[in-house]
Amino acid sequence: MAQDTRSLGELKSRLVKAEEVKAEAAAPGAAEAKPKIDKFGRAYATGRRKNAIARVWLKRGTGKIVIEDRAEEVYFARPVLRMLIHQPFVAANREGQYDIFATIAGGGLSGQAGALRHGLSRALIAMEPDLRPVLKKGGFLTRDPRVVERKKYGRPKARKSFQFSKR
Repeated sequence: MAQDTRSLGELKSRLVKAEEVKAEAAAPGAAEAKPKIDKFGRAYATGRRKNAIARVWLKRGTGKIVIEDRAEEVYFARPVLRMLIHQPFVAANREGQYDIFATIAGGGLSGQAGALRHGLSRALIAMEPDLRPVLKKGGFLTRDPRVVERKKYGRPKARKSFQFSKR
């Protein structure tokens, strides 16, 4: 800023040069996104939803899903929960290309399915960083912040009140 700008054309050329320098500086950062794969060819990620925590390992394969040493159909019997798990793969057009091994702790079945979906999305990005915009647009990378509201004293539940008696 020590130099004086004498004309509008000079100012414009300086702005263009500044934008080019910013673009060059940003380009190497975008190219640095490399897959995070361990020595066994697996990508690891953790997913969370409500009180459930899912640890997910993703590996190239045929689409086999194993949750807590059980098949997907056995662990999640409801079709809606299985559909929820497959959403990231459908959005990224990668169905049947990865084998999944997962352990899940805490919560109920719905929370566990949501945690597994979150973990699968993060593991997909660890495996293929180019999928991030697609999964981000679908909302698969955002951890759902909603949790059960705590019980308050003087009430039977979080918001429910005892029957009011006027006299």
